[in-house]
Amino acid sequence: MQPLPSLACAFALLGAVPMLAAQAAPATRVAAALSPEAYRAHLTFLADDALEGRAPATRGGDLAAKYVAAQFARLGLEPAGDDGSFFHRIPVVALTPDPELEVAAPERRSLRYRDEFVLWSMRDEPEVEVAAPAVFVGYGIDAPEANWNDFAGADVQGKIIVALVNDPGLRDAALFRGKELTYYGRWTYKLEEAERQGAAAILLVHTTESATYPWSTVTGSWGKTQVRLARTATPLLMAGWLSEETAGRLFAAGGQDLAALSEQAARPGFRAVPLGVTLRAKVRSSLTSSETVNVVARLPGKGPRSTEAVLIGGHYDHLGIGMPVDGDSIYNGALDNASGTAGVLALAEAFVAGRVQPERSLLFMTFGAEESGLIGSEAYARRPTIPLRQLAAVLNVDVLNLYGRTRDIGALGSEHSSLGASFAAAARAEGLRIVEDEMAGIEGSFFRSDHFPFAKAGVPSLSLASGLDFVDRPADWGKAQRAAYRAERYHRPQDELLPSYSIDGALQQLRVVARLALALATAPGQPTWNPASEFAGIGRARTSR
Repeated sequence: MQPLPSLACAFALLGAVPMLAAQAAPATRVAAALSPEAYRAHLTFLADDALEGRAPATRGGDLAAKYVAAQFARLGLEPAGDDGSFFHRIPVVALTPDPELEVAAPERRSLRYRDEFVLWSMRDEPEVEVAAPAVFVGYGIDAPEANWNDFAGADVQGKIIVALVNDPGLRDAALFRGKELTYYGRWTYKLEEAERQGAAAILLVHTTESATYPWSTVTGSWGKTQVRLARTATPLLMAGWLSEETAGRLFAAGGQDLAALSEQAARPGFRAVPLGVTLRAKVRSSLTSSETVNVVARLPGKGPRSTEAVLIGGHYDHLGIGMPVDGDSIYNGALDNASGTAGVLALAEAFVAGRVQPERSLLFMTFGAEESGLIGSEAYARRPTIPLRQLAAVLNVDVLNLYGRTRDIGALGSEHSSLGASFAAAARAEGLRIVEDEMAGIEGSFFRSDHFPFAKAGVPSLSLASGLDFVDRPADWGKAQRAAYRAERYHRPQDELLPSYSIDGALQQLRVVARLALALATAPGQPTWNPASEFAGIGRARTSR
C-alpha cells in the first residue's frame, strides 16, 4: 500500500494556484479556492438513493463515512481519529421498537402506534414493561435560577409522567426567555430530568406550535429503528410522544382537562397533578449492538499554537430507509445534511488548494448519528482526540442554503461568545449583513445540532444559518421557502435534490466560514464566552483544566 500523499503533494495534485491568487491575503485565497464543481459533486453523491439515506450503522451510512475519509485522504490531510485512522468510533445500540400502550384504568383502551403515540425503550434490553399511575408534571422543568420546579412536592418515582414540550415562555413572555426557547424546553432535557426524578416513563404531549414540527416528524424520527450511545442501567424505562388529541382523551378519562391544565402549567407555582388514570406500557425491542463513526481529519498548524484547533464540522447521517411517504421510502436528507457534509469537504479542499497553514490546526469533522440525538458530537465531546481545552472553537455546518444568493447571513449562538463579532467581520468581508432570525430562537435551533454538545462542554460554538433576504426575490420569499421545507420535506423522503436548487447561496456561506475559521486559527487567543451566557461558567472551567 502506498503512503498517503503529503500536504505538499496534495497542493501539487490540486494544481497550482494562479500567481495573483497566491499573492492575495490567505482568507481571500481560501475563499477563492472554494470549488463549485467539487461542492456540487459531493452533494450529488451524498444525496443519491444509492446511499439509502445514510442511517447510522447501515450500509448507506458506512458508505458515506468511507467516502468522506477517502476525500480527506485524497487531500493529504492527517487522520485525526482513533489509532491513526480517520474514524472516531462510536459504540451504539440500534433498537427497533414494537410498543404497546393502553389505558388500564378507569377504563381499558389500547392506543394505536404511530397514529396516537410513539414509544421506545430507554434501556438496552429486549423488553421493558411498566404499569403505573400517570402524573401530569406541566413542562417537567426544575430550574432553580428561575425559581421554577414542576416537581416540587410530587412523588413521581416509578410513575409515568406526562409533560408538555417547550417552556412556559411560550405562553407568557415574562417567563424564562419568552418565545425564545431555552434548553429547558427541549425534549432531550425533559428525558434527562425524568431520569433524575426517578420516573419509570415519560410521555411528551405534541403540538405543532410547542414542538415546532408536525406529528409526521415525530413518527418519521421516533416511529422506526433508533440508534443511540450504548448506555448503562437507568430508572427511566421508556419514553415517547402522545398526539395532542390522544392526550386530550387521556386527560378526560381521568376527569381532567388538557387545555385547562396546560394554562395552569404556564403559571408560577404550578404543582404536578395526578391524572386519575393508570397506564400500561410495554416495549419489545430488536437490539443490535454495533458502531458508527465520526470522520476526523487535521490540517496541521504551525508554531506554538499548533496543538490547538478550530473544528469545522457537520453531520453526514440522515434517517435511512423508513415508512413510505407518497411511494418513496428513502430519506435522502439532501438539505439535512448532505449539503453541510459537502460543505465540510469543499472547505477542506479550499484550505489545501489555497496553500494556507495557520497557527492553530484545523479539524474537519463529519459527525455520525446526529439525527439520533447528536450522538456523534456527544461521543466526541465525551472522548475527544485532542483535549477540549485545546479546542478553540466549533463551527457547525448543518443545512446550507440551496435556494440562491442572499444579502444577509445568520448564525446560531452568536450572542453567547466573542464568536459573534468575529462572524460579523467575516460576513462583512463577503458583503453580507447579519440577520437576527426570530424563528431560530422560538424553535430552539441552537440546541438542535452538533455544535451544542461542545457548547455544553464549554467550547465556544456557532452553527451557520441561512439568510432570508434573497437576491431578485420578494421580501418574504425566504421565509416561505423555509416554511415549505418544514411542512413538506423536513425528515421526509421528499428532502431530495430539487431541480430548482442553486449552490450559489451555499458557496456564499462557505466563504464566510472559511474567513471565520482562518481568523480564529490565527488570533492570539481563543474565543471567550460572554459573561451573561449560561455557558460562561463551564467555559472558564474548561480552559482552567
